Formats: sequence, C-alpha cells, structure tokens
Amino acid sequence: MKKSISYWSFVNKSPLEAMKLSKAAGFDGIELTLDESGISPETDPDDLKRIREEAEKLELSLPSFASSLYWKYSFTSDDAEERKNACDTAVTQIKMAKILGADTILLVPGSVSVEFVPERPVVAYDVCWERALESLKELKNVAEEYEINIGIENVWNKFLLSPLEMKQFIDEINSPYVGVYFDVGNVVYSGYPEHWIRILGERIKKVHFKDFRRDPGGLNSFVDLLSGDVNWPEVMNALKDINYDGWVTGEMIPPYNHAPDQIIYNTAASMDAIINGDF
Repeated sequence: MKKSISYWSFVNKSPLEAMKLSKAAGFDGIELTLDESGISPETDPDDLKRIREEAEKLELSLPSFASSLYWKYSFTSDDAEERKNACDTAVTQIKMAKILGADTILLVPGSVSVEFVPERPVVAYDVCWERALESLKELKNVAEEYEINIGIENVWNKFLLSPLEMKQFIDEINSPYVGVYFDVGNVVYSGYPEHWIRILGERIKKVHFKDFRRDPGGLNSFVDLLSGDVNWPEVMNALKDINYDGWVTGEMIPPYNHAPDQIIYNTAASMDAIINGDF
C-alpha cells in the first residue's frame, strides 16, 4: 500500500506548500481538493499542469481528487438547478483529475440531511436514492470517457447507511469506473469498518484513514490515528481479505490547537505503523 494525505489536513497552506510538507513527512502522495478557493472550478488548466509538474519534481503522486463543493451543490436537492450544479461540478472534477494525473475523484452522492449544514432542507430517503442514482448513471458515461474512477464516499449524510445499501447502489449504477471511496472512521459511530470492507470488496476504489471515539460521539470525536476505537488490525485484515493494495489517504480534521505541521508528521508515522502492523 502507498500512503497519501488529504489537502484538507493542512492549515493555511497553498497546494504547493502542502505538497512539499507531504513529501518531507514521508507521504507517497497527496489528495488535492476542488474548493471555492485554492483549486476552484475557475482554475486554469495550465495552472493544474504546473501543479502536476511540481508534484513530479517532488516525486509525489496525486492519486485522487476530492471536493467540498458537494455540501453546497447536492445531487439530491429539491432544487433542479442545484442538482445540475452538482453534476457540472462532478464533470469539472473529472476533467481536472485527468489533467492532474489522478485516477479517482471523491464524490458525495447527496444527502437526506447534514448535521453540520443545518440550513439544508431534509429530503426523503427514497427520493434521495432515485435522484442520486439518476445523476450517477449519467456521470458514469463521463467517467468512462475520461477513464477516471468515481469514488462515492460514505459520509455523515443520513444516506446509504449500511454496506448492503452501498453495495446495491453501486451495482445498480453498473460501471467499472464507479465504486466506493471508503472512509474507515466515518462508520465507527454506527458500525464496523471491517464489515463494510468485506461486503464492498472490489467495489472499493480508494480508502480514507480516520479514527473516531464512540464515546462521546459527534464531530468532535474524530481523533488522531491510533487514538480512537477503530480496530486497525481487523481493518487491515479485511483489506487483505479483499486483496486491496491501493492508496490509503489520511484525512485529519483541522483546526488543530497546536503544531498543525506536526500533525502531518504524526499521521505519516501512524499510517506506517498501521500498514506495517507495528503497533
């Protein structure tokens, strides 16, 4: 396995600064992100090419490309224009990923509701399923054209709440370029990541490493790797069982109270320990 770090793990760093720190900390790659600032939908393709060139100079891979814009534009919104914006965002993300040399985008498929976006209206579960499925069946054609994987993430969106549902959803889309971006820490509050991994199997395109404490729960219960309730030996056994040997990406959640750069080094060391079984 190779280890990567999410750009969202950094505090007040440009993409280039984050890339340099990633390399210094011992990461093999970095997951850059499409946001409202930094790399945005308006970023010139030549700028993306320059980022890729700088990564190559650093001998740092750009294996995946995430986006925060799906919390602004939802595939399951009651607003048809917003749903279109979500699809347009995904197309832009796929095209940018191709330029950057990433093979996978991270996509949030919509939501019933979002705890940390309380102003977002609640959408009926069955309606979410129908709208998200319709959008992804359209987007799979773009993914197949550009040969870029869409990794649907299991997030706190009160949607696709079990591995069996996620498996069915992926299978109904029916494309080798649409699978799961599995986040280990995101399921701990309600289940066991090792169960999800074995059920989803080859549908998993990429993996996020996060840790979480069930008590007290909530967003503040995401903690440093090896500090929470994730059963890392079982997670690694499950990944071995499904023959997953792809990228694992650490995703920490700032702001940190102290030494934000040190968190990057700590995460790299913890990921090495998890991957090598040295803990």
